[in-house]
Amino acid sequence: MYKILVADDERDVVSLLKDYFEMNDYLVITAYSGAEAVEKAAQNPDIILLDVNMPDGDGLSVCRKIRDHVSCPILFLTARIEDSDKISGFASGGDDYIIKPFSIEELGARVAAHIRRDHRIKAQANVRFFGGLTIDYTAKTVSVDSAAIELPKKEYQIIEFLSLNCGQVFDKEQIYEKVWGYDADGDSSVIAEHIRRIRAKLAKCGEEYHMETVWGMGYKWVK
Repeated sequence: MYKILVADDERDVVSLLKDYFEMNDYLVITAYSGAEAVEKAAQNPDIILLDVNMPDGDGLSVCRKIRDHVSCPILFLTARIEDSDKISGFASGGDDYIIKPFSIEELGARVAAHIRRDHRIKAQANVRFFGGLTIDYTAKTVSVDSAAIELPKKEYQIIEFLSLNCGQVFDKEQIYEKVWGYDADGDSSVIAEHIRRIRAKLAKCGEEYHMETVWGMGYKWVK
């Protein structure tokens, strides 16, 4: 049984969605404010439906707060459709927009599609092996011959991002936006220092070649 968190300050909308998804064998968690949505997200839902306009923390701020702690798809419910709103939503960590008023059947189909895709990705990317290096994306660990490499969160996230996109070149700005977020305060120049530290740790295990510099373009992960 999949678990879905429905967060909306309109109680009739929450009631409608709760009835529909329970009829389709979901376990439904409900929240009526931003603060309550943050609290309920700790119950590890498989997908979150998040209203953009809520009291006590709007949907975008809720998404930013929880995105580092939940990996499930987050779908925004909103009446707004401007491109700038979509950009803000995706930048905060959202995966899709559902425009009000919506067809309940279409919403159900899109929720199911997101869950299927999310579970496929997790199944495919659970553990990967690169030479003597093992990356466990569920446990968020990197190891060589069963010996874990100690990595701060950002260093691990850089490895995760590059290794999941093996062979693709990303410049410092793209890596910074993916790992720190579009609206983060800071500078992409920190990427070079993080890459240097990662390489030094991999070099101690003879695995530094995975982090390759493409001069004038950026960095890529190689097998």
